[in-house]
Amino acid sequence: MLADKDRIFTNLYGYQPWNVDAAIMRGDWDNTKDLMARGQDAIIDVIKASGLRGRGGAGFPTGMKWSFMPKEPKPDRPSFLVINADESEPGSCKDREIIRHDPHKLIEGALIAGYAMRARAAYIYIRGEYIREAETLFAAVAEAYDRGFVGKNACGSGYNFDVFVHRGAGAYICGEETAMLESLEGKKGQPRLKPPFPAGAGLYGCPTTVNNVESIAVAPTILRRGAEWFSSFGRENNKGTKLFQISGHVDRPCVVEEAMSISFRELIEKHCGGIRGGWDNLLAVIPGGSSVPLVPAREIIDAPMDFDGLKAVGSGLGTAAVIVMDKSTDIVRAISRLSYFYKHESCGQCTPCREGTGWMWRVMERLRTGDADVSEIDTLHQVTKQVEGHTICALGDAAAWPIQGLIRHFRPELERRIRERGGDLAPMMEAAE
Repeated sequence: MLADKDRIFTNLYGYQPWNVDAAIMRGDWDNTKDLMARGQDAIIDVIKASGLRGRGGAGFPTGMKWSFMPKEPKPDRPSFLVINADESEPGSCKDREIIRHDPHKLIEGALIAGYAMRARAAYIYIRGEYIREAETLFAAVAEAYDRGFVGKNACGSGYNFDVFVHRGAGAYICGEETAMLESLEGKKGQPRLKPPFPAGAGLYGCPTTVNNVESIAVAPTILRRGAEWFSSFGRENNKGTKLFQISGHVDRPCVVEEAMSISFRELIEKHCGGIRGGWDNLLAVIPGGSSVPLVPAREIIDAPMDFDGLKAVGSGLGTAAVIVMDKSTDIVRAISRLSYFYKHESCGQCTPCREGTGWMWRVMERLRTGDADVSEIDTLHQVTKQVEGHTICALGDAAAWPIQGLIRHFRPELERRIRERGGDLAPMMEAAE
């Protein structure tokens, strides 16, 4: 279990004020000028050595991503940092807590990351529904400007760096990095074809890095405490501390900072008071936000909660949004509801996603009521494979994976519904012959 002295987000629950004076008392903005004085490449080397992987879902090594930016930006093509605070994945609610209660960690992280990448400015793209969080973030940025922490000669370092907050309009697709860039430019939020990648041509055609809120907010603490300290947590290739968001059928749903690679059982026992109705009542878990496949109880209980541990059980860590479902859950209805979400949020640019998400949801609804034929289960699985990997962005994958997980682990439940409804025509056909 992570010791209190090793927690990065010490005001996660808002017991202290979020403002700049309270943030300074917690250690933020402490000798930021000295951290920057280490040099841009040295900062990137520390982040690389720490083993930090992106906290937004994909898990790409953060230091490596920063190193893709040009070392000498051209005057007419400045570099930008874009921070993804468009937290719209069902089950995810960690970035909200950082912005609500510890916004100065994010703003200081933006300065340090932006400086390391030679960026001219940071744009924080915040989810449209986060009304109070956006108000807090606007106020915190204003405080940072008033104190001289950002803006001209940021923190007395001689480096000019601006921070802009941009509110989205509540579109899930704008959480995809290139759709976010389109939205920032004032266009319809639709993903771009890659290449070019944002590091080559991103916001306004300039070199851009898009990072998650948590990935940026931990950077100052890693620099202060050292790469070895951060990499002392978690297994090889899964280093550091992580915000886990546990919802659903546990006694105490919560957002908690824990060491990577903690087992699912320990995470739930220590922080959530166990499964509602006891461990025997656990049915399945979606371990990384709604887009990753569910894992049945027997496979998840002792799984390490990290990128590789959850990949080994056929799922993924994603944003570490852990959705716990006990045996009272109508599992088919739950996955059908997620199918509707992805149908609703598809931008419609790619045919497999535009047509496939609606088709998959309609079939899921018929499977939910049992008004289908057993052969349609295989047809549905085949269609998920035709959507997965055939779209510009990962929304097609996100729509396909929950259904694939359901068919892989709960096929008997689908077949039972069809039999009880009398929808399976195959036995009747055989009897007639």
